[in-house]
Amino acid sequence: MSIEKLLWQTDATGLAELMQKGEVTSLELTDAAIERAEKTNGKINAIVEKLYDAARSKAASVETDAPFAGVPIAIKDLNISIAGVATHSGSHVPPFVPEYNSTLVDRFTTAGFIPVFTTTTPEYGVKLVTESERFGITRNPWNTHHVTGGSSGGAAAVVAAGIVPVAHASDGGGSIRVPSACNGLVGMKPSRGRVPLTPDASEGWNGFVMQHAVTRSVRDSAAMLDLVTAHDPISPYAARAPMGSFADAAKRRTKGFNIGVYRNSPLSLQVSPETYEAMDNAVTAAREAGHNVTEIELPMLNRDLFADFGKIVGSSFAGAMRMEAERCGHTVVDKLERPTRILARFGEMISGGEASAALQRLQATSREILKTTNHLDAVFMPLIAHPPVECGAMNPTGADLISEKAVDRLRLSRLLKIRAFLDRLIDQSLWFTHWPVIQNITGQPSIALPVHVTAEGLPIGIQAAGRIGDEETLYTLAGQMEEISGWLDRRAPLDIPA
Repeated sequence: MSIEKLLWQTDATGLAELMQKGEVTSLELTDAAIERAEKTNGKINAIVEKLYDAARSKAASVETDAPFAGVPIAIKDLNISIAGVATHSGSHVPPFVPEYNSTLVDRFTTAGFIPVFTTTTPEYGVKLVTESERFGITRNPWNTHHVTGGSSGGAAAVVAAGIVPVAHASDGGGSIRVPSACNGLVGMKPSRGRVPLTPDASEGWNGFVMQHAVTRSVRDSAAMLDLVTAHDPISPYAARAPMGSFADAAKRRTKGFNIGVYRNSPLSLQVSPETYEAMDNAVTAAREAGHNVTEIELPMLNRDLFADFGKIVGSSFAGAMRMEAERCGHTVVDKLERPTRILARFGEMISGGEASAALQRLQATSREILKTTNHLDAVFMPLIAHPPVECGAMNPTGADLISEKAVDRLRLSRLLKIRAFLDRLIDQSLWFTHWPVIQNITGQPSIALPVHVTAEGLPIGIQAAGRIGDEETLYTLAGQMEEISGWLDRRAPLDIPA
């Protein structure tokens, strides 16, 4: 079997085992990832910075006793630092070139992973599709006419295309889980505080942002989380320590979990039959695994929650653009794409008191959600309301486009403080995906699970949300569902190696 075929079909754990047996070398895997990237990226457009020379150098000297010694990985081009490598954040704003590694990058490399390239993201990660004026459209390896989701869409694309088995990803409103759902991957958003963001930040978007990875297998996701969750002395808070290893939890075959199923759109927007079919598949698999499944309602999930979320994201983004202006020595708002520019201006109009009140309301609703669901081991929810849409489908058209241009040109962002305008923007931004921001607000762990393929051959994943600090139960459930579904053997049909 060719090394490319091995890379294409094997998860990171399997590749590490082959490395440790001497059946493949780190340099062979790295070269195969580079060759497949060069062959495939022209079709999916997922790579930003190529780290090929550094990757080959590291492959020649990797510590062979590291858990993932010699396994190639991709790093998302947003909110994480690799010394000497430009971070573009999907924008025309001048890139940041750090002199240091982020804590998470150091933990990846200590585990033996070799960064081969960085991956695309929408501008500053504020859209749930990976399309930017700076780098163009990132395309889905299952069908290149369709989206990969966002903001970790580049990460998901390179894993689904078989270029690397795992990729770093981050999630402030679904950005790990939505691309996983669109690309047939596993994507865990850990509990708040589980993975450090240092030294780049203490927290992101008032604690909404978490980092981890998109993977082909549950066991890879679990093993990676084991390796990156150690105490960080400069992080302001941390999730509670797990009872055991996440990798061990993924192997368990415990029965009798109590699982709630929430199907409604909290925005009362349309949901496709395919999404409900994916939910039905998840319920069937959970029952086959021996779990108790009950339909539930969560009446506290409504438009008020999303309006307050939008205010916090807007004010946080406005603050981030102020920091970027300080870094660059000049204002950067004029270099932003129109939608992100409007978001920055909207955020500037949110007063400190208004932002604080919105955050307190979100926290109060979070406590209500957690009290209502804490007796459950997991809650199933959709991730995407429709199968992965065609590229460009999230762009505004007609009256929405006219309104957006007018708001930008006339600097009328203050109109978004009128609830009807804000609701319209929320619908325009989230009609494809209504649910994932809920767990960013609550701080719960939530894992995206591949469970369905449409008649057109497009994946649809769902999510299982758990108790705060309890990724172990989710990994046990996910491992069982992966085994029952047989999903681990599926691969995107793009450039299948001979």
